[in-house]
Amino acid sequence: MKKVAVVILAFTSLFTISCKKEEEKPKVKYEESMEVKKAVRKPDSSQIKVADLPVHMEGTKYLIHPVGDMRIYDDNAKTYGSSRMNNVSYAISNYNRYELTGYFENLKFQHIDSTALNPLTDKLVQIQTATYLNTVAERIKKQILVYTLVDSDTNQDGKVDSNDIRSLYISDISGKNFTKLSKDMQELIDWNIIDAQNRLYFRTIEDINKNGAFDKNDKVHYQYCQLNSGEWTVEAYEPVY
Repeated sequence: MKKVAVVILAFTSLFTISCKKEEEKPKVKYEESMEVKKAVRKPDSSQIKVADLPVHMEGTKYLIHPVGDMRIYDDNAKTYGSSRMNNVSYAISNYNRYELTGYFENLKFQHIDSTALNPLTDKLVQIQTATYLNTVAERIKKQILVYTLVDSDTNQDGKVDSNDIRSLYISDISGKNFTKLSKDMQELIDWNIIDAQNRLYFRTIEDINKNGAFDKNDKVHYQYCQLNSGEWTVEAYEPVY
């Protein structure tokens, strides 16, 4: 009988652990009068900020300096001649020709003929990708960067990170005209460029039932932005009826 009890207890424990693993942290937490607030960046003496060496997008006249937090590891391995020494990593980004990826708190832009560094934003954000639209630039003679980032603490845990809603932004290659394309409280699903139209298409999802999660019961929005227009105005369209 004791053996049966032990088996039942073990099964119950495994079931509990399995349920905990399946639970996902909601990206949105609602209050009666919730407002999306854009926090202003303030100095934080507890964090060690570093910048990666600048990257240059081919065909442009600007260097981009990624800025973020130094990463600490548990091991004591030394890798000389790289960006990692002891248990600290000084690398905060990856660069693949026309795209920067990582977790940045800001990007700083420098014209190749200048020493001045200009920040992309003064708001508290987590930038995850910055993509240069090189094929568009060749046609419309306009150099554009597209960003995926987090700009608000939507789950109200005191941090702006990948557990919050991801948004879509755009700017000139200089970092100027930094503009949000997706709407507040809508999670970015994906985006792409249609070269034949010079358009940026993207999808977002809205938590219409206010349960704090994005699922099949919520609404998907379809939108596009005309890149060669004077202003980056977002238009909605309805491919699903």
